[in-house]
Amino acid sequence: MKFPKGFLIGASTAAHQVEGNNIHSDYWAQELLPHTSFSEPSGEACDHYRRYEEDIRMMAEAGLNAYRFSVEWARIEPEEGVFDDNEIEHYRKVIACCRENHIEPIVTLMHFTSPVWLIRKGGWEAETTVEYFRRYASYVTKKLGSELNYICTINEANMGLQLAAITKRFQLMAQQAQKNAKSAEGTVQVGMNFEKMMENMKYASMENAGVFGTPQPQIFVSSRTPEGDILVMKAHQAAREAIKEQFPDMKVGVTLSMHDLQAQEGGEPFAEAAWEEEFTHYLPYIAEDDFLGVQNYTRTLYGPQGQLPAPEGAELTQMDYEFYPEALEHVIRKVHEDFRGDLIVTENGIATADDSRRIAFITQALEGVKNCIDDGIPVKGYFHWSLMDNFEWQKGFSMMFGLIAVDRTTQKRTPKESLKFLGNYAG
Repeated sequence: MKFPKGFLIGASTAAHQVEGNNIHSDYWAQELLPHTSFSEPSGEACDHYRRYEEDIRMMAEAGLNAYRFSVEWARIEPEEGVFDDNEIEHYRKVIACCRENHIEPIVTLMHFTSPVWLIRKGGWEAETTVEYFRRYASYVTKKLGSELNYICTINEANMGLQLAAITKRFQLMAQQAQKNAKSAEGTVQVGMNFEKMMENMKYASMENAGVFGTPQPQIFVSSRTPEGDILVMKAHQAAREAIKEQFPDMKVGVTLSMHDLQAQEGGEPFAEAAWEEEFTHYLPYIAEDDFLGVQNYTRTLYGPQGQLPAPEGAELTQMDYEFYPEALEHVIRKVHEDFRGDLIVTENGIATADDSRRIAFITQALEGVKNCIDDGIPVKGYFHWSLMDNFEWQKGFSMMFGLIAVDRTTQKRTPKESLKFLGNYAG
């Protein structure tokens, strides 16, 4: 299977999940609360902040030609209006290292984590955040834009609405039966501990008030109101504008978390409503984007009563997602019906300790991507999640998404077979 010349084959990471010691971020603060919902703190994570050269070299040696990573807002602007030139210099070195290794860098400006000061000012439900994000995007672009071709503004801009829906559903399930907590977690594409969150709620409110000045801090990965959802898209538009003012030819886009929504008989209205919420209502806000980042891991089934669990006997990943790599092709085709710009698969992957299943997943996912390209759909790249086993948010380090294994004690890297296997597709 051969991809067109210039097709990007790479892996993705997020700063907070791999860098370590991200001490000015909202996540770091929440991880250290006495009644935290995190199973463990991120600590030094994978120490990618110091070991990025080794990690990028491993990608290059395996044949990968692109790397999607995020710059950390909380490092770059640790206090409101105070920008740290040393930190921006660090990311310049990461980009230079990519270039030296013939790897195309794609930078994400905001991958879930925000500076604590932003959350104290109302976070992702406050109108002021639009302007703060514009200023940050403008600063990063001014400093790094000449060395980049692609910028993703916000990772999974729709995550807040997905969390609002699942939190509501989880609360209903929790009322019915406490044991159902686990199955709820398998329906959202981010590591969450809903059971622990519910138990800790009353303590967490007091502790959050101490750190953020509010019992319910509006971090990016919070249940979003419809107004907050649109605010995120306005922040994306403001950032895109700031980037284009400086570099009109920069390819700018946003990434969305998307499920392959499949309706069984009677489930059609639920699937249609979910797709409207997950994708189509964003179309006016992304119409001028150069590309859309498609992020998919599995499918969601709907019956006449609403969302269904994975089919009886289905293979589940460590995240309790159904193993269903065909979902990616279905989502790309569905997105292309309404969004006519370029598509880049910015995340697709599997949490498993069995690397042969990862290889099987990659094989089927990429076959689907190739089918789409053969049918004239402008898919320009595929980024596997993730480059290395890392900090899966509230679930800690237990989820193995990586193409590279990382020894938690020594930080020693060991490439898995899947790394080279993916690299072979880059020709």
